[in-house]
Amino acid sequence: MFSQVRMPSTSSVFSAYTTFVASAMLVKTMLHEVQTLAKQLVPQQLQDKILSGIGRLLGDPSSQMTLVIDEYNGYTMNQIFEASQIYLPTKISPAVSRLRVSRSPREKNLLVTINKGEKVIDVFEGIQLKWEMVSITEKQLPMGIDKPERRSLELSFLKKNMEKVLSSYLPYVVERSESIKEENKVVKLYSLGNPHGGAVGGGAWGSINLDHPSTFETLAMDLKLKEDLIKDLDRFVRRRKFYKRVGKTWKRGYLLYGPPGTGKTSLIAAMANYLKFDIYDLELTTLQRNSQFRNLLASTKNRSIIVIEDIDCSTTLQDRQAGRNNQTTTQLTLSGLLNFIDGLWSSCGDERIIVLTTNHKDRIDPALLRPGRMDMHIHMSYCTPYGFKTLASNYLGVSNHRLFTEIERLITEVEVTPAEIAEELMKSEEADVALEGLIEFLKRARIAENKSNGEGKEVDEQGTERRDVVESEKVVETKRQKIANGELEISDFMPCAYSFSVEENQSCLL
Repeated sequence: MFSQVRMPSTSSVFSAYTTFVASAMLVKTMLHEVQTLAKQLVPQQLQDKILSGIGRLLGDPSSQMTLVIDEYNGYTMNQIFEASQIYLPTKISPAVSRLRVSRSPREKNLLVTINKGEKVIDVFEGIQLKWEMVSITEKQLPMGIDKPERRSLELSFLKKNMEKVLSSYLPYVVERSESIKEENKVVKLYSLGNPHGGAVGGGAWGSINLDHPSTFETLAMDLKLKEDLIKDLDRFVRRRKFYKRVGKTWKRGYLLYGPPGTGKTSLIAAMANYLKFDIYDLELTTLQRNSQFRNLLASTKNRSIIVIEDIDCSTTLQDRQAGRNNQTTTQLTLSGLLNFIDGLWSSCGDERIIVLTTNHKDRIDPALLRPGRMDMHIHMSYCTPYGFKTLASNYLGVSNHRLFTEIERLITEVEVTPAEIAEELMKSEEADVALEGLIEFLKRARIAENKSNGEGKEVDEQGTERRDVVESEKVVETKRQKIANGELEISDFMPCAYSFSVEENQSCLL
C-alpha cells in the first residue's frame, strides 16, 4: 500500500497541468513565429534541405524518392542514362572528390565523368536533386559478352516533387544533352568486341573517333551522282513525319558496288561526316547465329550508319530455302539478314542507314537488292575527267593546267581507279612533275590494257595510237611471203612496228 504522506494533492496536480499547458502554448506560438520568419528569410531550397536532413536523422525515409536508371534497357542503351552521362559533367562541383578523365587521340576536349560512388547535386526550379553512380560487378551479361561491371545512376529527391521530376526535369536533361552532343559532336566508328566494357556506350561494341577526312567536296566521283546522293540523304533526314505517316521504318539502304580502289570506303566516311552519323562496322565472319546478329544490331544507336563491307564474300549465308538438314559451321542465314533490313526487327531504331559494299554486284542474292532493302544502287566507276580534276585540286592545289587536256583524253581511253590516280599525284609536290608522271602512267596503263585485250596497239610519244602492231617474226615472215607471191596487198593488213609511208612499210616487210 502507498503511503498517504507521499501522494500529491489534487491542487498540486492541477497546478502542474496548468503550468505545462501554458508552456506548450508558449512553445507552439514561438515555433509558429520562427516558421513564419523562416519562410520570409530562408530560401525554399535550404528549407527542403533542412527538413530532408531532419527526416534522415529521425529515420524517416518516407520523404525521399529514388529513381534507378540502368545503363541498358534490354538490348538497347537507356536513353536517360546516356543523356545523364553527357549532362552531369556540366554540374560537377568542387565537392566531388573522384572523377574519370579521358581524351581520345586528336580530341581537343577532355571527357569527364563521375566515378563509382560519387554524388552530384543539381537544382531545377527550386528542387534539389542528388545523382549517384552505382556499379555492380558481374562476370557475364546476356549474349555471352564479358563485362566488368553493370552500371546505373540513382536520382534522389523529395517525394512531393516526383511529378515535376518525371514530367519536366528528366525531359530537360535529355534535351540539354542533345544540345551538348551537337555542340561537341564527334563521329564515332564502332566495331564488334569492346575491350573496355565499362566505358560509356559499352557493351558488345567498342568505339574510336572517326578521323577520316573524306568529304563530298574531296570525293572523286561523278558530279551528278554525287549531287543525287546528297539530295537523297537530305531528303531522308528531314522526313521523319513522312515515314510515320506512310507506315514505313525510318531507314534507308545503299548498295555501293564497283572495282576495288574506286572510293567505296571513302564515300561511307563522307556520308558519316556530312550527316554527323556514327558508323557501325559489322563483320559477319565473327557471327554464328541469327540471334547474335539480331541482338548486336538492336544495340546500335539511332542516327547511325550500319556498314557490311564485301557482303558477297564476308561470309556464306544459308539460303532461305535450305533444309534443316543442311549442316554448316554457321547458323547465320540470309533470312536473318533480310529480317533486320526490312522485317519486324528493322523497326528497333530510327534514322538509320544500312550500307552494303561489293566488288561484284552479280554475286549478291537478288533478294537483298530490291527496293525497300537497298533503295539506291551507287556504281563506283573508274576515274572520270571530273574525278581527276577533284584529285588534282586535293593533292596539288591546282584547278587548271596545260596538261589537263591530254590527261583527260587519256583517262577516257583507259580504265584506272581514283586510288591509282591519287598514288601518282602523291609522288611529287610539283604540279608539272606529278602531272607528267601521271601521263606516263596512263600511257603504260593503256598499253597494258590493249595487250590484255589482244588488240596489240601501241602509242607513240605524243600519245596517239599507231595503225601498226608489233608482230612476231613468224607472222611477219608469213606476210612477207604472201606479198612476194602476190597473194596479199599491202593495204590489207596492219603494217609493222614503224608507221611511215606505204612504200616504207613495204620495204620493211620485204
